[in-house]
Amino acid sequence: MRIGELAKQAGIDAQTVRYYEREGILAAPSRTASGYRAYGPAHVERLNFVRHCRSLDMPLADVKRLLELSGDRGVSCEDVNTLVQSHLERVRAKRAALEALEKQLSALRAHCESGHRIADCGILEELIHAAQGEACACHPR
Repeated sequence: MRIGELAKQAGIDAQTVRYYEREGILAAPSRTASGYRAYGPAHVERLNFVRHCRSLDMPLADVKRLLELSGDRGVSCEDVNTLVQSHLERVRAKRAALEALEKQLSALRAHCESGHRIADCGILEELIHAAQGEACACHPR
């Protein structure tokens, strides 16, 4: 199949396929006599693997490492466990940061109710105070 069909089957665009080839994530396909790339089922499977890992928010470097590890079925899976554990720790840190952000935004949101004019907007007032170097609801001192 050609690159457009591969991209369609994998649910990505052709530019992403080319990028993955350049980065060594996807093996270069054979070429037809007329020079077109000729992809097969193994390319679709690999792209589906990559897409699945990316849906778990794994960085491409980690995906590439998982692909490398999957090529040697005889080695211990300790590297896979370590990689996933590291990603899990990043996710937990990101979650904590998002929870802190939620609290900050909630504190800011509490300073204004709907129905006011912009001149009376407590949110904008708080943001202006912060811009002037003062404490605000979302960043108290």
